[in-house]
Amino acid sequence: MAPASPPVAAVSGGGSQVKSAVRTVELLEYFAGRPGMHSLAEVQAEVKYPKSSLYMLLRTLVELGWVETDITGTRYGIGVRALLVGTSYIDGDAVVGAARSVLDRLAEETTETIHLARLDGPNVVYLATRQSQHYLRPFTRVGRRLPAHSTSLGKALLATCTDDQVRRLLPERLEPLTEHTITDREQLIAELADIRRRGYAVDREENTLGLRCFGVAVRYRTPARDAISCSVPVARLTPERERAVTEALVYAGEMLELATRRL
Repeated sequence: MAPASPPVAAVSGGGSQVKSAVRTVELLEYFAGRPGMHSLAEVQAEVKYPKSSLYMLLRTLVELGWVETDITGTRYGIGVRALLVGTSYIDGDAVVGAARSVLDRLAEETTETIHLARLDGPNVVYLATRQSQHYLRPFTRVGRRLPAHSTSLGKALLATCTDDQVRRLLPERLEPLTEHTITDREQLIAELADIRRRGYAVDREENTLGLRCFGVAVRYRTPARDAISCSVPVARLTPERERAVTEALVYAGEMLELATRRL
């Protein structure tokens, strides 16, 4: 499971905060990062709010549709209102709109799974996807959050940052998602230098075993915050196939940069 966003209080720019508002957002982020239904005790053990206050907050969110309960009324999960807000974000995002035709063309040319994602702290969040035409294919849903250091999307974006910016963003020891994940920050920084020279990033089964991904940053701002990627199962990846995919991906990134330069 990908790590949740840092608590709202931890990322505040200072100034006063309304405690109930902070708790509400932290609670929604808790459910967003942990699919499924959870008992009051589970939630309380994580968020550390007084049990009575937590129960009243949960009941209020249930009444408003932001949180749902199971048939027993004792387990809680994210509600449909959160989906409406997330959909609104994607529908109104200018980069997602500009990327649609580029993603469509790249998916048609490569016949592989294509993603658009955005850097969010030390993670990437998927904003759009095009599914592979092959039977053997990866699946990543829009809204999914993954550690930047383990994905080609994230590494492509981190490569547009300075080494000091990366050190401030990531801890010294990085979470392993597979046996191939880079877990040392300085080793990752060394790879970022290679990415800058090469022009694209590679995820060598670092996030999902059996899957290699290639990513390029969309440089309409510096550091970049958006990237596109192509995911290919290693079972059908040859050197010739890799060369064709990366060439198509780099070109698509350039086209999207042109489309987003005035945003």
